[in-house]
Amino acid sequence: MKLLVLLLLLTVSACTATHSSLYQQLGGKQKVAEIVDNFVYEIEYDTQILPYFEGSNIDRFKEKLSEQICSLSGGPCEYTGDSMAQVHTGMNITEAHFNRTVDLLINAMNKADVPHRLQNQLLAKLAPTRKEMLYL
Repeated sequence: MKLLVLLLLLTVSACTATHSSLYQQLGGKQKVAEIVDNFVYEIEYDTQILPYFEGSNIDRFKEKLSEQICSLSGGPCEYTGDSMAQVHTGMNITEAHFNRTVDLLINAMNKADVPHRLQNQLLAKLAPTRKEMLYL
C-alpha cells in the first residue's frame, strides 16, 4: 500500500512539473525581473550594443521586456508594447549586433542561474522576433 501511494505521488508530481509553464519553471516574476536587470547591466557595459540604447527610457524598456518574456513564456502577462518592427525601425541592427545582444541575454540568464535547458526554451520563444529587428 505504501508503495502504491508513493508511486501515485511521484506520478502526480511528475505530471505537474511537465505541465508547468516555462514562466513558472524560470521562477516567475522575480526571476524574469532578475534576468532583465542583469541584461540591462550587460548592455550598459557593452560598447557595441550600448549605442543602440542611447536616449532610451530604460525603465520602460525593462517593463516591456519583462512583459514580453512573461507573455512568451506562458506567464500571466500581456505584452502591451510596440511591435518589434516599430521599436527597431531606423536602428539598422546588423546580424553581428543582434547575435551580440543574444550573447548578453545569455550572460544575464547565466548570472540569474537559469538552467541551460530553460535558457534554450526562452531563446526559442524569442527567436521569431529576430526578423522584425534586423536591417530596419
